Amino acid sequence: MAGPRANWKGYIKFGEVSCPVALYTAASSSERIAFNTLNRKTGNRVKREFIDSETGDPVEREDQVKGYEVDNGQYVVLEPDEVAAAIPESDKTLRIEAFIPCSQIDTTYFDKPYYLAPDKMGTDAFLLLRDGMKKQGVAAIAQTVLFRRMRTLLIRAHGKGLIASTLNFDYEVRSSEKAFEEIPNLKIEGEMLELAEHIIGTKKGTFDASTFEDRYEAAVAELVKAKIEGRTSPKKKAPVASKPSNLLQALRESAGLGAKETKPKRTAANANRRAGRQKAAETAAKSKQAAPPRRAG
Repeated sequence: MAGPRANWKGYIKFGEVSCPVALYTAASSSERIAFNTLNRKTGNRVKREFIDSETGDPVEREDQVKGYEVDNGQYVVLEPDEVAAAIPESDKTLRIEAFIPCSQIDTTYFDKPYYLAPDKMGTDAFLLLRDGMKKQGVAAIAQTVLFRRMRTLLIRAHGKGLIASTLNFDYEVRSSEKAFEEIPNLKIEGEMLELAEHIIGTKKGTFDASTFEDRYEAAVAELVKAKIEGRTSPKKKAPVASKPSNLLQALRESAGLGAKETKPKRTAANANRRAGRQKAAETAAKSKQAAPPRRAG
């Protein structure tokens, strides 16, 4: 059986050491359910057609050209050979520019993952790089022209080989400030925080991708099956968000507490405070008993 087909072949270089490598797709959407667009009246497939926005006439492929809008309705036309000439020339070399601690990696910049394996005569140098990175606990930052674009890649040890993730450029990643600007500065504490910590503690586990199901794909597959068999697919109720007034009760129910069980979780701090109060009360009682009786005035 033939192995997977490489998406790219070239060299990886660190210092003066280089070895031939091959890049393979690590994630693919080819297994997802795909739909065709049909004409509702005839049941036939429809095809896309480019139409001139002013004349309404169809535009054939050979008459289509790239354009960059510089003003309202004004474009700079870029011919295919001009675009091709502007693409950086590839020397098929992944040059490692730096090694960084894995703890510094910001996953927000991750784009697409690829498997990186040795190609032909390059196994020794490849394994040297892999094992050195594992031992140091670092990842490598490299750049090359990949798929007609200059790309930055993050390379990490992964199993018997390496995994190379293309990274988004800084201008492509939006700032989180605007996304989070309306979140109020509230401090959650007391019973609510203790219950939340308890629920999180009971849900701790390990990551296993095989346990996660694509519920959208499963639902669509069931819908298609129901249509073929002439059945109607049952409608599912939408989840209801917890209201702020009901949040504490929802937390108690999630933690397995009944409506009347309102005592917070026993913590070391609470136990120490209770023990301190009890000891103080006992000391006060002993002092009262030991004191001489007061004379009548």
